[in-house]
Amino acid sequence: MTAWLMLAKESGKRIGEGYDDNPATHYSWDDTVPNHATVKVGDVIVLWDATELVGLSVIEDIQQGQADKKTPYCLKCGKADVAERKKKLPRFVCWNGDCKHESDTAGWKDKTVVTYRSRHEAGWIPARGTLMAPELRALCVKPKSQNSLRELRWHDFQQALAHGSVPLPLRIIDTAHDTIQGGHGTATIRVRKGQPAFRKQLLATFGEVCAFTGPAPVQALEAAHLYSYAANGKHHKGGGLLLRRDLHRLFDLGLIAVNPQTKTLHLHDDLKPFPDYAKLQGAPLAVSVTPDHVKWLSQHWGMHRPSAPQAAIPQQGGPAQVPAAS
Repeated sequence: MTAWLMLAKESGKRIGEGYDDNPATHYSWDDTVPNHATVKVGDVIVLWDATELVGLSVIEDIQQGQADKKTPYCLKCGKADVAERKKKLPRFVCWNGDCKHESDTAGWKDKTVVTYRSRHEAGWIPARGTLMAPELRALCVKPKSQNSLRELRWHDFQQALAHGSVPLPLRIIDTAHDTIQGGHGTATIRVRKGQPAFRKQLLATFGEVCAFTGPAPVQALEAAHLYSYAANGKHHKGGGLLLRRDLHRLFDLGLIAVNPQTKTLHLHDDLKPFPDYAKLQGAPLAVSVTPDHVKWLSQHWGMHRPSAPQAAIPQQGGPAQVPAAS
């Protein structure tokens, strides 16, 4: 598995305009950055702020575009390897190993750049402060690199986190990687927006209710397919529920599943360290479902819980909806 340490901060070495970072959901860069085209869907993205680790996830999608940008360059060597200092003077320093020129000014030029924007919120694990800057630099393939995108030694990075003082659910990364790389999850993760008629139909059927947690603001609800919509392009009867955005992602990854017999939620162990999710273990669905819904939920269960029986599970939040004996 390939992993990248990426600098996520609004100023400092990420100078220039056009960057759009939200560590928990997306990260942006352009083709002026070394390794810009090497990062791929399915790679691990590890974000830091030059002081400490912020969090990590798996890249679900990379959107490409174009933008006009003012880019700095060194007035001595002419290379675009310039960092802007905030406290120390002179203001600019050249990163080029053969130059290291310091100056109060830099050259600026207009350039059309290729932009890249990752989407990685499905498997996001907040990890602020679990590793500090010196540790992160030492875990890079090239520890002395000054690039904003640096390749990490993934195995060593995992070991460093595993032996840290704060336990992190790192299996989420493996699950997200395997899901994104192939199979059912790739399609469902990428089908996020659009389908307005499908969402409108679900709102008319269920109201402003998340099927897992209950009433929720309509702005937070997404139309979740219970099957791989991208694989067949059809809206099947009983094939959708309204889910809160974060729960939609976790359902697609199989980190949350619905026991089709008890109609209760079943969480992967990786979610249980998080109290807001752990309390959902065994909770009944917040909406009534049809036999068609149960059919699709059964397929999802069989894919993500192949070895788990469809029997009643210990509950929190209400009695199981167990079908009457025939």
